Amino acid sequence: MGMIDEGRVFVDRRDAGFEVAKLLEENYKDKNALVLGIPRGGVVIAYEIANVIHGELAVVVTKKLPHPDHEELAIGAAAEDGSLYLTAYSGHISHDTIQHIIDIQLKEIQSRVRRFRNSAALPDMNGRIVIIADDGIATGATLVPAIKMCRNKNAAKIIVAAPVSGTTYVPEINALADEVVIVERPDDFYAVGQVYEDFHHLEDEEVVDLINDFKRAKYGAKR
Repeated sequence: MGMIDEGRVFVDRRDAGFEVAKLLEENYKDKNALVLGIPRGGVVIAYEIANVIHGELAVVVTKKLPHPDHEELAIGAAAEDGSLYLTAYSGHISHDTIQHIIDIQLKEIQSRVRRFRNSAALPDMNGRIVIIADDGIATGATLVPAIKMCRNKNAAKIIVAAPVSGTTYVPEINALADEVVIVERPDDFYAVGQVYEDFHHLEDEEVVDLINDFKRAKYGAKR
């Protein structure tokens, strides 16, 4: 494998997920942990973690809230239960405009919940260890409402896990999560994909197939 800043380059998301899982295995194997993957790429990471630690796999959906004039700029993010995170960029936008953006994104979130979970509710988190996985953390804004949602659902411990991040990301992640597990933090971090040999765009069907594969292996049948 290639090297970057004396760190490793992952073959693909499955390889990266396995490396994350190895860091979690000692403390969380056979602890009935719930592993939540943020689609699309985070589901692959979560799949590998859940396999290694014998956890339960599910998809949790969050969406960034785009700036009304600059779509690539996030003013925050929302989770499927309505949990929100707003950045400083939202400060000069009217409440009505922000609410309109939130409403649009919550509709898209529900569409993705139908796509990836057939509209099923998330598994019970009460008193459980919950691991939220993504394929990398750039700003980390979309993770914050997911952490808030898990807290609202009375998770006993919340761990954020990813193969790569920069040396900094939104401080709310460290403030709200109980633990953050990262494999690589390149000093020259500029994009999540820089530590992957294969970082291809995932289609929804690939994610659904992976979830169904996990269910067949764990429960013996698609359900």
